[in-house]
Amino acid sequence: MLRAGIVNFINTAPVFEPFKASGGVAGWEIVEGSPSELNSLLRKGNLDAGLISSFAYGLRHNDYLLFPDLCISATGPVGSVLLFSRTPINKLDGKKIYLTCQSATSINLLHVILEHFSGMRPEYETGNFDSFDADANISAYLAIGDEALRLRDMETGLHMYDLAEIWIRETGLPFVFAVWAVRKKSWEKNMEMIRRLHAHLNLCLQKGRNNLEEISASVAGRIPMSVSDCTAYLRGIELDLSPEKEKGLMEFFRLVGKIRHFPEITEILKV
Repeated sequence: MLRAGIVNFINTAPVFEPFKASGGVAGWEIVEGSPSELNSLLRKGNLDAGLISSFAYGLRHNDYLLFPDLCISATGPVGSVLLFSRTPINKLDGKKIYLTCQSATSINLLHVILEHFSGMRPEYETGNFDSFDADANISAYLAIGDEALRLRDMETGLHMYDLAEIWIRETGLPFVFAVWAVRKKSWEKNMEMIRRLHAHLNLCLQKGRNNLEEISASVAGRIPMSVSDCTAYLRGIELDLSPEKEKGLMEFFRLVGKIRHFPEITEILKV
C-alpha cells in the first residue's frame, strides 16, 4: 500500500472532497495532516507522495519530483495567509512576531516581505494567537489556513495583511504555497501507481471546479463561515501549477536564498 498525504485545511476541499466521494485510488492510503506534518512524513519516507509546502520542496528538491499541474497558489489575495499586527506593517522593525508552527512556506514568505522587500529585522518566535492576544509586547502574529479564516472575521482591532497580496504587488508573480511532491525512490519503483494517483487527482479537481458551491456548502461549517463567503474564498485559491506559477516559485526560492542559506535551484523536475 502506497501512502499520499494531503493538507486537511479547507483550501484543499475542491480536490479532496471529490476524492473522498470517489472512494480514492486502489492501492493508495490517504494521510491527512498540517503542512509541517506532511513535510516531515515525506522527508522521512513515511509518505510516497504528498501536498507539502513549497519551502520544504525547495530544501530537498533533489529528492523529489512534482506533479506538473497541481499546487496551492494565488494570483492576488489568498485570504488565509494573514499577518495580524498591533502596528502598521512598516513599523515592525525590531519588534517581536509570533509565527504559526504549521507552515514553513508562509513563515519564509513573511521573512522575504519584511526583510528583503522592506529591510526590517524583527524578532521571531513560534507562538499561538491566544498568547499573542494576551501579551501586548508581541507586535504581530502570522496565521494560516483555517485559523486565519476564523481570525479574519473576528473584531480584533488589529491591522491585517494578506501576504500573497503583498507578494504579487512586489513581484508581479503568483505565489505558490504548496506543491504535490513525489519521492524519486517511490517514483522509480511505482511509476504506474503514481500516474494513477496523479490522473485521479486531476479528475477530482475538474469535478471540484464544476461543483464549487456544493462543496462550499459541505465544508463552510468547519470555520464556520457562510456558504457564499466560502465559495468566494475557494474561487481565490488556485490549484494549477502553470508556467507563470513556476516562475513565481523560482523567484521565491531565489529571494529566500538572499536572506538565509538555501539550496540553489535551477529547474523544477516533474513526473
